[in-house]
Amino acid sequence: MSDLNNQYRQLFERHNACVIVPTYNNAGTLAQVLSSVLEYTDRVIVVNDGSTDGTSGILDGFPQIVRVQYPRNKGKGKALRIGFKKATELGYDYTITIDSDGQHFAKDLPAFLATLDTEKRAVVIGSRNLHSENMPGKNTFANKFSNFWFYVETGLKAPDTQSGYRLYPLYLMKNVIFFGTRYEFEVEVLVRCAWKGIKISWIPVTVYYPPREERISHFRPGPDFSRISVLNTILVLVAFLYIKPRDFILKMSKIENVKDLLRKNLFNKEESHLKKSASIGFGIFMGIVPLWGFQMAIAVVLAALFRLNKALTLIASNISIPPMIPLIVFLSFVFGKFWVAANTVSLIFSKNITLEAIKLNIKQYVFGSVTLAVVAGLLGFIITLVLLKFSEKISAGKGAKAQ
Repeated sequence: MSDLNNQYRQLFERHNACVIVPTYNNAGTLAQVLSSVLEYTDRVIVVNDGSTDGTSGILDGFPQIVRVQYPRNKGKGKALRIGFKKATELGYDYTITIDSDGQHFAKDLPAFLATLDTEKRAVVIGSRNLHSENMPGKNTFANKFSNFWFYVETGLKAPDTQSGYRLYPLYLMKNVIFFGTRYEFEVEVLVRCAWKGIKISWIPVTVYYPPREERISHFRPGPDFSRISVLNTILVLVAFLYIKPRDFILKMSKIENVKDLLRKNLFNKEESHLKKSASIGFGIFMGIVPLWGFQMAIAVVLAALFRLNKALTLIASNISIPPMIPLIVFLSFVFGKFWVAANTVSLIFSKNITLEAIKLNIKQYVFGSVTLAVVAGLLGFIITLVLLKFSEKISAGKGAKAQ
């Protein structure tokens, strides 16, 4: 064994990393892939995903590897998840996944480990040259499709979200729950890691695609595209209804951030006074309408949909903070009298306004709160617009005096 090979092995040991090879009916290339990987490390886990060809016999010739197998095919995603679990049980902190069809080259393994010198908390994607010789056209389309939805779901750009050649920080992924079992998993794992705050990075890798007549692919265009589409639909809904509002609210949780956002957004000269005033008015409206527990999240989503200023909308929606709730409930009942002719209730304004009183007179409260939300939102819009224009005139006057 050469000194260089020893250095590679020491590199895997130093970073406590291993290699996972999921395989399904790739007997023609598996031995070559394993032999090349073993030149760099003996820390190899092979997941035999119910192969029906000569895979088991080939694995018998590599006693130094850790072998996981089961009789029925469960899909690549499930094989990877099983591989992650095994690697974690064995105490590894990182793993590099490499396909068994021969399209990846083991010579790129050290490049993945080199990223750990600067980025220890990242998933690293091996970005392929999508213009390589014999690259299937459907792969190029599928990758662009996947990259687009990954950006929508995370706000991050990645050049190759379908590459199976990746480095994963297993110790950061222990509590992440995954559902995908087939090719859709490789999109899901990136999105869920990004949502957890794990950085997504990439390095260029070499790729080989055999001629069409020699190519073996287990990707089923109809079923697998359908599964990927369903997954993306779910991920987009979760992103817009929970993840994006959550991240925005967390960012706003510190008073320093609120002051900074107000300064940058309320006095932002690149946005019109009308847009800023509408954002605040809409935020006040959303903060009052009877959607308790969901006002801020829905406000941020709708602000993005209506192309309003999300920061101003979120700040204004905080009108429903606890000290203001008794006043909002009281005024809701006052406005509700105009809509409920009979059986109206007059509450005495007090901090002791109870939830029971609201339940008993829910119709008056709902109608009144929506009316109050509209009125308060319009007032917020008008007052903000007047103040912004007034502030602009004062600034213009000071500028004229200075000249």
